[in-house]
Amino acid sequence: MKKLSLRGAGWLVAGGTAALLAACTSTPPEPEPPPPVVVTPPPAEPPPVAEPEPRAVSSASTPRAYRRDAASHLYSLHQDRIWKGRMPPLLYAIGVLQVEVDRQGQVGKIDWMRAPRHAPEVIAEIERMVRAAAPYPAPTRMGKVVYTDTWLWHKSGRFQLDTLTEGQD
Repeated sequence: MKKLSLRGAGWLVAGGTAALLAACTSTPPEPEPPPPVVVTPPPAEPPPVAEPEPRAVSSASTPRAYRRDAASHLYSLHQDRIWKGRMPPLLYAIGVLQVEVDRQGQVGKIDWMRAPRHAPEVIAEIERMVRAAAPYPAPTRMGKVVYTDTWLWHKSGRFQLDTLTEGQD
């Protein structure tokens, strides 16, 4: 029998230890599954922009006749702000306003012929109300119209338009 040298025994021990360690290790964990793939659909095409439809149609053939339709339209939208009955003799503000309305009933230009400059909050509120009331009745017979009306404004914030006023005490 052959005698093992110290050097050969060292290799044998090292090899045996490595084999023993390899047998004692645990198996590697299962790899985590990849995250699910989320498919995002492409953004939808925005709908085509169409001209807004007017709520009503005006058959007025003159700006003076149209202003009655516009005043009625404003009154219908602001019923809670209309002064009921005859207005008191002293009003907080009076303004004369020209409003351009296109064939679709949209407000174009607004021009003050007589602005209540002492009450800038009234000017701003009237302009806001006029623009927010669009679309107005479409002026079908005229294509577009520029009409003028006088705003009679009480300090309470209620008003009447001269076209539909119930008068003043």
